[in-house]
Amino acid sequence: MPQASGPRRSPAKILPPEAPGLRALASLVTGVIVICALYFGRAVMIPIILAILLSFLLAPFVDMLRRLKLGQVPSVIVAVAVALTVLTGVGALIGAQVAQLAGDLPKYQVAIERKIDTVQSLTVGRADEFLGRASSALKRLSPAREQEPRKDENSPSSSPIDQPMPVEVHEPSPSPLELAQRFLSPVISPLETTGIVLVVAIFILLQCEDLRDRLIRLFGSRDLHRATTAMEEAARRLSRYFLAQLGINLGVGIVISIGLAIIGVPGALLFGVMTALLRFVPYVGTWIAALVAVVFAAAVGPGWSMLVWTMVLFGTTDIVAGQVVEPLLYGHSTGLSPFAVIVAAIFWSWIWGPIGLVLSTPLTLCLVILGRHVDRLEFLDVLFGDRPALTPAENFYQRLLANDPDEALLQAESLLKERSLIAYYDEVALEGLRLAHNDMLRGVVTADQLRRINESALDIIEGLEDTDDLPVPVRQREELPASFESSDEATRMAPELPPAHFDAVKEGHTASVLCIAGRSELDDLAATIAVQLFRKHGLFADLAGYERFSRGRFGEVDLTGVTIICVVSFDAAESPPYLRNLLRRLHQRAPGAELIVGLVFAESELQGEVLVRTSSAAVSLKELVDACVAAARRQSTDGVPWAGLSAADGEAALIGPPVPDASSGTSRSDLPELGNA
Repeated sequence: MPQASGPRRSPAKILPPEAPGLRALASLVTGVIVICALYFGRAVMIPIILAILLSFLLAPFVDMLRRLKLGQVPSVIVAVAVALTVLTGVGALIGAQVAQLAGDLPKYQVAIERKIDTVQSLTVGRADEFLGRASSALKRLSPAREQEPRKDENSPSSSPIDQPMPVEVHEPSPSPLELAQRFLSPVISPLETTGIVLVVAIFILLQCEDLRDRLIRLFGSRDLHRATTAMEEAARRLSRYFLAQLGINLGVGIVISIGLAIIGVPGALLFGVMTALLRFVPYVGTWIAALVAVVFAAAVGPGWSMLVWTMVLFGTTDIVAGQVVEPLLYGHSTGLSPFAVIVAAIFWSWIWGPIGLVLSTPLTLCLVILGRHVDRLEFLDVLFGDRPALTPAENFYQRLLANDPDEALLQAESLLKERSLIAYYDEVALEGLRLAHNDMLRGVVTADQLRRINESALDIIEGLEDTDDLPVPVRQREELPASFESSDEATRMAPELPPAHFDAVKEGHTASVLCIAGRSELDDLAATIAVQLFRKHGLFADLAGYERFSRGRFGEVDLTGVTIICVVSFDAAESPPYLRNLLRRLHQRAPGAELIVGLVFAESELQGEVLVRTSSAAVSLKELVDACVAAARRQSTDGVPWAGLSAADGEAALIGPPVPDASSGTSRSDLPELGNA
């Protein structure tokens, strides 16, 4: 057999596929190693972390002193000295209050014993009475048992060897060194940790610029912008959080102290300081202090009124501080979701004990900021951040898939407070339908899912029928809603005003818009939205499906008097042959009508063809409405009016797009026939 001539080809090289889950396994191993290092290295890590957080707290004070021309070193020394003085004063105050309460306890002994007896009689006493009755009943029902005679230990038969011998243990008196060690050992460890924290904090504040540059060099030398942004955001958020939290805690402590003093609870200053310190523990800190204060008030008060007023004081103060003051000082949240705060408190308290419970919020906040700027750690921001996990468009599409139009309508009502109706349709509904269209092209959307998407979308469109497309006041448009902060660049754009309202009747125009949907099932939804917007802007609009304008039925359509023809299709970006043929036929049958095509991309291949056969090409619904309104304004009132759909068919028009048949996957249209030629 003769061999084929020509150069020989080298055999094709097929690269082996990457091992599935290898990167995930490496990340899991790294996470386990980090957690083990945090657990076993807590003796070293806790002072360093405390020093870093203390430096964030003192940094604004140091900057203020530096602006007063005090110098770097004196500013740091003064700031640390003030912090040390405050800590010493708080410790001395707590010790003095505890000593005073311990000395005054004998005064309240009678009241405490009376309250204990009352509580026992209401709880334990009734339980003992019930158990005694039950025991007596059991004894009456059970047969009497013969008791064995007890052996007399003093009988003569007892041997002296069997009797126990008393033993006394005498410890030697402790030496002065042992006494000092016994009393100072509980204090040495906190003092040692405090000293390490202060020393490390001093060096961090003295060399903060150098440490910043070294961290950037170590972690972000390839992307200075991202590293700098992450560090600035972390410093800003932590400083703001600590200062705001410190101010709020001091205010709450002062209010609690004054309130308890007015109520008459002894040690009001101690409970105020305790509340201020425990408020650093998320969610439960205030109520731990409240529990101690309430129990003490119930014990020492002559009646129960002191207990009730103490509970009212703590409840009112916590609600006002948490729901009014904190949102005013540092926003509605610290950047963490409530779920993240709870999980972080559990995790860090397991790793580092009570210190970890106090540090759980700032440490988790640092991890969330890191996740926002490091791609490999993005899951931290998704899991623990307070930003929405899905963009508004993704949430819209997900609700369509779940056949839950009610939640989508609630989302629409929330977004419409900050956006116009046409902006909502463009940035949320239209983008969500694009996601559905892409999934349809991939073949992952079943016929049943497509039916649910159509039904839910129609419910949403019908629910927004009474919403006017009016401009949002400038004051409301200055700030975007929080749900838009996590969206893409397109959804983070500033809201735009809708086009000026056009009323064809008042302006004497007879322009009529015929909106033709593309061949895709989702094109009918987009066309339905477009017709709704046309009518809200005063245009006479009707909707027709693509099958009315197919090659075999195009001759039956009467386009006499049609002034504006609008073709809406998600396929316009790809410029399919059927759409090009439709535009050509429309241009031939109605050469005097304005022909507008939506929804194309700015870089679409259809743009060149649109410039020849159409009046304009719209990228968004806003551009589509603008183009139709502009075309209507150009129309002369002397033109021949279009009769539109017949009276019988007009009632059925615009009821909704054709619903796909779940069995065949094809769409069946109930739209009326246009008038015959």
